[in-house]
Amino acid sequence: AGRNLNDGLWHLLSINARRNRITLTLDNDAASPAQDTSRMQIYSGNSYYFGGCPDNLTDSQCLNPTKAFQGCMRLIFIDNQPKDLISVQQGSLGNFSDLHIDLCSIKDRCLPNYCEHGGSCSQSWTTFYCNCTDTGYVGATCHNSLYEQSCEVYRHQGNTAGFFYIDSDGSGPLAPFQVYCNITEDKIWTSVQHNHMELTHVRGASAEKPYSMVLDYKGSLEQLTAVIDGSEHCEQEVAYHCKRSRLLNTPDGAPLTWWIGRSNERHPYWGGAPPGVQQCDCGLDESCLDIRHFCNCDADQEEWTNDTGFLSFKDHLPVTQIVITDTNRSNSEAAWRIGPLRCYGDRHFWNAVSFYTEASYLHFPTFHAEFSADISFFFKTTALSGVFLENLGIKDFIRLEISSPSEITFAIDVGNGPIELIVQSPALLNDNQWHYVRAERNLKETSLQVDSLPRVTKKTSEEGHFRLQLNSQLFVGGTSSRQKETGSGGEGKVTSGVRPGCPGHCSSYGSTCHNGGKCVEKHNGYFCDCTTSPYEGPFCKKEVSAVFEAGTSVTYVFQEPYPVTKNLSLSSSAIYVDAAPSRENIALSFVTAQVPGLLLYVNSSSQDSLAVLICKNGSLQVRYQLSKEEIHVFTIDTENFANRRLHHLKINREGRGLTIQVDEQLRLSYNFSPEAEFRAGKSLTLGKVTETLGLDAEVAKANILGFIGCLASVQYNHIAPLKAALRHATITPVTIQGTLTESSCSSVMDSDVNAVTTVHSSSDLFGKTDEREPLTNAVRSDSAVIGGVIAVVIFIIISVIGIMTRFLYQHRQSHRTNQMEKEYPENLDTSFRNDIDLQNTVSECKREYFI
Repeated sequence: AGRNLNDGLWHLLSINARRNRITLTLDNDAASPAQDTSRMQIYSGNSYYFGGCPDNLTDSQCLNPTKAFQGCMRLIFIDNQPKDLISVQQGSLGNFSDLHIDLCSIKDRCLPNYCEHGGSCSQSWTTFYCNCTDTGYVGATCHNSLYEQSCEVYRHQGNTAGFFYIDSDGSGPLAPFQVYCNITEDKIWTSVQHNHMELTHVRGASAEKPYSMVLDYKGSLEQLTAVIDGSEHCEQEVAYHCKRSRLLNTPDGAPLTWWIGRSNERHPYWGGAPPGVQQCDCGLDESCLDIRHFCNCDADQEEWTNDTGFLSFKDHLPVTQIVITDTNRSNSEAAWRIGPLRCYGDRHFWNAVSFYTEASYLHFPTFHAEFSADISFFFKTTALSGVFLENLGIKDFIRLEISSPSEITFAIDVGNGPIELIVQSPALLNDNQWHYVRAERNLKETSLQVDSLPRVTKKTSEEGHFRLQLNSQLFVGGTSSRQKETGSGGEGKVTSGVRPGCPGHCSSYGSTCHNGGKCVEKHNGYFCDCTTSPYEGPFCKKEVSAVFEAGTSVTYVFQEPYPVTKNLSLSSSAIYVDAAPSRENIALSFVTAQVPGLLLYVNSSSQDSLAVLICKNGSLQVRYQLSKEEIHVFTIDTENFANRRLHHLKINREGRGLTIQVDEQLRLSYNFSPEAEFRAGKSLTLGKVTETLGLDAEVAKANILGFIGCLASVQYNHIAPLKAALRHATITPVTIQGTLTESSCSSVMDSDVNAVTTVHSSSDLFGKTDEREPLTNAVRSDSAVIGGVIAVVIFIIISVIGIMTRFLYQHRQSHRTNQMEKEYPENLDTSFRNDIDLQNTVSECKREYFI
């Protein structure tokens, strides 16, 4: 009978045995009686043992099926007769051992509840437990948040834009809430929306009957305040559209519209104006419609106008309510919109300090953490040892230090004797790289973790002292025992040898910048400069891609350095061709179903060029024309590359050594002859080459339509021509002809393509059927006309093919007389001859090297 009887509460138990019948009653709820069918007589015996059998008992009939009872018993009745426990204590009735008579000493370990953040408490005889389910926190006492404190931390972990839960005060009392982290911009914006994001129209509002709207955010006012106070900058865009509806009236008059901020105070200034000035943005630069007023809407005109700007005084944000009182006149109307709360700059995550001398330190008021505390930070050093922080009490203390080049020690004493936890790292910790330390103490355990090493934990004693009582100042970067007391001011104090900020973030985090992006130091962190990378985004990992149609051409002219960003102070902000053509590093990704097609063409002179094209049979071809007579052709025919799949191509030439990789596999390795001369390029073209003079026959064929498909992440040495065309076309020497549409190549690759034709119009990327095309059974009456048109088209195509065949045959005959004997070059690696087939006169795409 019963359940959860170990709840620390009193329960009533009754057992009645009568002949062959036993009844068990718990808390006045009788269980089903157990009946003995053997009709054996039940005897109670002459001794009753409560709590278990004594250790020195000789009676073999007393057995302990479980461990002895731990708890309290009272009001013991045998045969309806009460038993006097005081008589037991005096020795006149029965025996006892290890008992507290006339006292129930059960300890309620869940009162008070030391489980934090709403965790539920349960207990055993010796300890308590915390259930942290659905609290958003973990740990022995639900102390540690599952979520990071800001969008900046999520960005530091390599995340991109999206919705995240943040816990602004970490292990503090504020609960986590959801925000939108915009990590695609240079600044990491935290955005919190409210329940009235749309443009709202207002009519019929007056001073006697004002219009009012309260904004409800996804977080509480306390949570929003924590985000605002922890950010460098916050803002909210406010817009007031008006037609015969005044906004702020005059600077001396009573405002007709106002908003309420975090302190529940009315604010009669509008976006773009500072606090305390009853103006709008146009009033500051004297650009309002009526110079007698300081807002456009205060001109009270019959036509629609607006006042829009940003509120950025943090102490007044967020906007919690708006009140409008001037839309009750004839033809009077207003519409308002208040944007989300947006903040950037985590004042805590990059809040760093440098200690330059052994005597330098910071000191703060006493660290109050009686029951639980956590300390976490990043550090970098070259010193052999040093104290991170220390705080003393009369007997209690905490100390965290690097005790050796590979050891971190956390020592604490709450009055029961010192506890010391040590984490030993297999690598040196004084390597001038950033390392992470987290120490925690609560009523259940003490723990220490360094970087991603296993956490070291020690259980806390359930008995004895448990309050951490400190009374000295908290010293950071030093110890109180070596310093002179300077008083206990309310703010932290700085000694000599301490400077804000820490240099050298890129030495630890530079690897987060990918694809050629450069890590650039900031006073309070770092950022990835993607100027010379064909990628973009906070970590240079987002590809820049575009769809090319028939005739689309992107030409980049190699000239003097041109900036690709408006920030001309960056050393990496110019892209230009190398003066000395000692190397070529080309990388691009493509998706296509069109053959033939010209992907890339680099023009060095009227006779020198480099071309990358897709042949008619779907093979990939790289053509180096070093003079009128010298052409090197390399063909990769391992598969059909016009298969609507994304392929990655890398061409690297260092001096006279050439390698070609396709889809991360090395397909060719070749050494040009010492006589080969490479000239600096004049221009680079993606897609169709508009100046066709000097193109050899194969390139000219591929150039008929240019390239139809998607190109992504195009790079030529330190130039990103496609990125320049899409992002910086006005400040780079790039020319775009035809239709260039920015799009993800994966979306093009995933499109449903069923057509098998190889030549398409500019509106039909991969031969898709026009949705407006009529069904066959819908035009039976026009079948004769359609048949005639098809016959004419077939006749024209056959005629054109015949003329072209005759022309090409004559061209090849004249060219064959000047052609050298076919052979593989001696300096071509034999391991790649199976993948590279030198072109001959029979195959259009497999042509011999011309020398």
